Amino acid sequence: MHSEYKVPGGKLLVVDLDVVEGTIVNFQLAGDFFLEPDEALAAINGAVNGLPEESGSSDITEAVQTVLPAGAMLLGFSPASVAVATRRALSRATVWTDYDWQLIHGEPYPELLQMALEQVLTEEVGAGHRQPTLRFWERTEPAVVIGSFQSLKNEVDLENAEKYGIQVARRITGGGAMFVEPGSFITYSIYAPTDLVHGMSFAESYAYLDEWAITALSVLGVDAYYQPLNDIASSAGKIGGAAQKRLSTGALLHHVTMSYDMDAEKMVQVLRIGREKMSDKGTKSAKKRVDPLRSQTGLSRDEIMDEMVNTFRGLYGLRTGAITSEELARAEQLVVEKFGTEEWLHRVP
Repeated sequence: MHSEYKVPGGKLLVVDLDVVEGTIVNFQLAGDFFLEPDEALAAINGAVNGLPEESGSSDITEAVQTVLPAGAMLLGFSPASVAVATRRALSRATVWTDYDWQLIHGEPYPELLQMALEQVLTEEVGAGHRQPTLRFWERTEPAVVIGSFQSLKNEVDLENAEKYGIQVARRITGGGAMFVEPGSFITYSIYAPTDLVHGMSFAESYAYLDEWAITALSVLGVDAYYQPLNDIASSAGKIGGAAQKRLSTGALLHHVTMSYDMDAEKMVQVLRIGREKMSDKGTKSAKKRVDPLRSQTGLSRDEIMDEMVNTFRGLYGLRTGAITSEELARAEQLVVEKFGTEEWLHRVP
């Protein structure tokens, strides 16, 4: 069994092993990491050899930590990342380049239709009708989008949303509420088999699935990094956040919204973010919390997205695709049956 795991913000780990009668044997760790002293590598290999095949990540992590010599230095990886790589080998996890990735970056859609497309495209990947896909969104309207489990009345000022003509929508992923406007945000989604993140916890998979985006932002001069659990940030402040859902069909949805140039004043009018701070100080605080990419790059939104696409293509391959007429029709029906209904919007009052 074999796996390759690029540690988010770190180095590549390569694991080879066999399983004989339920026991890990012939375990070998390799990669472009740094490790001192040299004999620590043999100790790590010895710690994993002999473990039961069903050992969990915590068991493997503990085994590796226990055998490390005093003062050992692990640069670019950790005992926990060795465990991830090992579990991925045992589960025969896939890697990015195992797939024929498609790119969708088409016409803008209303927010409710976007919510429905997220469900439809994930389901299509799970059913094997669509290749794994990277999609960049374009919007037709300003909107407030709340997480699947958030209370509508606690998160959104519905009166102000109506006043400003802002659509309110609920997505299928968890996480927090966000205010979005056309041309002011970069939103992308990844629809992939869950095999891509086998052996990883949710926390580990967030950083793993966005590593390419961090790389692209770094090329553009942004000192971006992942801030657990699900934020992309820089020294200048928060850039965006991610959310994820895994379907029982074996597919996952992972999407990220990053601020390019948002109206923070309007945001605090429609989102109940510290309503007691709706003074000038509160508005400045909101602007600081979500620092726009425009100020950090000096580039247009299109230029940033172009670099992101080029980075993904260079790392994993990417060919142009499109939403099919059947997928769009299914999404439109889902708006009528689910995402556009009061029952869905108010499912957590």
